[in-house]
Amino acid sequence: MKPALESQALGLMLGQRAVLYGVDLRIPAGRWTCVVGPNGAGKSSLLKALAGLLPFSGEVRWHGQDLKNLDRRQRGLQLSWLGQGEATTLDLRVWDVAMLGRLPHQGWWGTPTAQDEQMCEAALKATQAWDWRERTLGELSGGERQRVLLARAMAANASIMLMDEPLANLDPPHQVDWLEQVHCLRAQGTTVVSVLHEIGMALHADDIIVMDQGRIVHHGACEDEATHRAIEAVFDQRIRICPLDGQWVVLPTALGPVAQRL
Repeated sequence: MKPALESQALGLMLGQRAVLYGVDLRIPAGRWTCVVGPNGAGKSSLLKALAGLLPFSGEVRWHGQDLKNLDRRQRGLQLSWLGQGEATTLDLRVWDVAMLGRLPHQGWWGTPTAQDEQMCEAALKATQAWDWRERTLGELSGGERQRVLLARAMAANASIMLMDEPLANLDPPHQVDWLEQVHCLRAQGTTVVSVLHEIGMALHADDIIVMDQGRIVHHGACEDEATHRAIEAVFDQRIRICPLDGQWVVLPTALGPVAQRL
């Protein structure tokens, strides 16, 4: 299977601190891959490096093309991004935020086409944000804003979508809605890569990358026992992945050290 994203000897420094160490990675096209690991493992840094949002050492390739050889418009056409805690202008209308995802398709001083409008409408309806299209972001809750930002990313119609903590501020029903949207994107051939803290949701993906201390310690299929054991290991055996009614659930194994002292 051809990779959509590849890295070789990928390294990243934040200030004087190394956060990624020589990461070699191949993410297959048309699949959903989740990145999991404890806090500070380098998950978000990996995603930002793959997106070209941070200066890195080594190589990153999108569909076989060296990222450093792609200009801004080429990048915008191939990859859409949904970041964690993105700063947004609160006086922008929801419709205008969604339309931002279409900018790479319009060129300099381009005006929205009928196709741009159709893509934005479809994305807003898919994320159940269509009824807010004339409202500003400042009028929405944190979870509602997150759904609008997801619509912006979907409107781009890029072949690769990277999402860093996309479930932030979403209540459980809308987390399920997000899961359904990811499955639809994958069915359309989109390569989805997401960083998730919710291990139970991550186990619905096709593949999981397990990170710890700036390195990939495992990359495998979600249903593989080796993947489950790797996840349990990086969380110090404080969780256990078990089958239940045809799916995988995450259970705590013991109280943490703080609770034990109470």
